[in-house]
Amino acid sequence: MSIVVKDVVKEFGTQKALKGVSFAISTGEIVGFLGPNGAGKSTMMKIISGLLPQSAGEVEVCGINNGEYNEVFRRKIGYLPEHNPLYLDMYVKEYLEMVAELYKLSNKKERVAEMVELTGLTLEQHKKIGELSKGYRQRVGLAQALIHDPEVLILDEPTTGLDPNQILEIRDLIKTIGKQKTVMLSTHIMQEVEAICERVIILNRGELVIDHPSTDLSVLKQGNEARIFVEFDKQPTVSDIQEMEGVVSLETKTERELAIVSSKDIRKELFAYAVENKLIILTMTRDEQNLESVFHDLTQEA
Repeated sequence: MSIVVKDVVKEFGTQKALKGVSFAISTGEIVGFLGPNGAGKSTMMKIISGLLPQSAGEVEVCGINNGEYNEVFRRKIGYLPEHNPLYLDMYVKEYLEMVAELYKLSNKKERVAEMVELTGLTLEQHKKIGELSKGYRQRVGLAQALIHDPEVLILDEPTTGLDPNQILEIRDLIKTIGKQKTVMLSTHIMQEVEAICERVIILNRGELVIDHPSTDLSVLKQGNEARIFVEFDKQPTVSDIQEMEGVVSLETKTERELAIVSSKDIRKELFAYAVENKLIILTMTRDEQNLESVFHDLTQEA
């Protein structure tokens, strides 16, 4: 396992930011780490990175306890915090060379050149960081997090404040990196998680509420129920549709429009029914639970 978190508690005075959280992430996984503001995501990421001690519990990264924040431990982790801390008066290449020096890399120049190419900074490497757009600053942050070739990459809101084009660029970069690294990604953008991640962990109020092996959370709903809206060209026989396997309930919107709640996808059955009864389906849509709606149901305020 790349990351093992066991019964972790974090207290700030009388407030418990984390309440006995446990999970494990295997080598090579890209995991979406989700939760509303104040759920404890950033706190957990800082604890895993060795930047913040837990009040109780155990954390290991690549078999090393997070309390042993030594040179070996630091080389295992690349961390990009939510507020990307950069020296704006330094040139891009100069900054990356400084980071490489801090990690005591023997192949400093080669690694800087590799990171510049990987993160698409070739044309920007001789500019001051303060002159870059936010998207390119995020690329510099990713380059510094990767320069020492860590096994684990922890990214806290890596696309915050970026425009749609920049988000797509950073998303593609993370997917490329994820082919070789274990990636833990925190974000509020559900589409980003669905596009990048293979697994979802959700925190709410300091507690783990979901650890699911895929981004398809619709199966978490009892029976995987979905609403199907269908309109025929003339009135159907409602009782025939009610008897279809999987139909939980049926509501007649008009004499030709139906709203069906079903535990399975019955669109093929509806098409077959229409053909058999010489009906034409004018419209049909399926409104199912997606990651965003399930996230809302699990984390909304009481």
